[in-house]
Amino acid sequence: MTVQPIRDMKKIKQMYDYLAKHNPKYAVIFKMGINTGLRISDIIPIKINDIYRNDFNFKEHLIIIEQKTGKEKCIKINDTLRKCLNEYVKKFNLKYNDYLFFSRKGGHLGRIQVYKVMTEAAKSLGIENFGTHSLRKTWGYWTYKLSKFNIGLIMDTFNHSSQAVTLRYIGINQEQKDELYSMVQL
Repeated sequence: MTVQPIRDMKKIKQMYDYLAKHNPKYAVIFKMGINTGLRISDIIPIKINDIYRNDFNFKEHLIIIEQKTGKEKCIKINDTLRKCLNEYVKKFNLKYNDYLFFSRKGGHLGRIQVYKVMTEAAKSLGIENFGTHSLRKTWGYWTYKLSKFNIGLIMDTFNHSSQAVTLRYIGINQEQKDELYSMVQL
């Protein structure tokens, strides 16, 4: 099974609401993934001091070194995510050196735990072909749509080698083929 982006805005809202009701920590991970395009392995080790200055105002950018590529990534945190993060940090009274997605056992949440919670939520909402990578793909898919098909910039953001790779990655090629098959009805 190849995981897919969430192509329906209603499903995105349902997923966030479901996670927020059951465990706000996973709702914020979800929101972070669909608003940054980061991999789960780059989201879960983020610390408060990666996002906030010591006066608890937001830094201009979240700067991380991607685990998979070793490359630096500079991300502007949008207003939707800022609001979500502020509420979350206050709710859990997180301190400057804390992990954003802390584990009760110490350290940060594990990738497998996040996968289990996210896929269970998706399954209960009828979202098919979902995995934690769906968050990154969802960001790519919606960025592609909302940027009026600026595939070059998305390709660069994902560090992909070609536009074809990026289109396939965010599920656009199949979607476009499906539209073609739907258009021709002889």
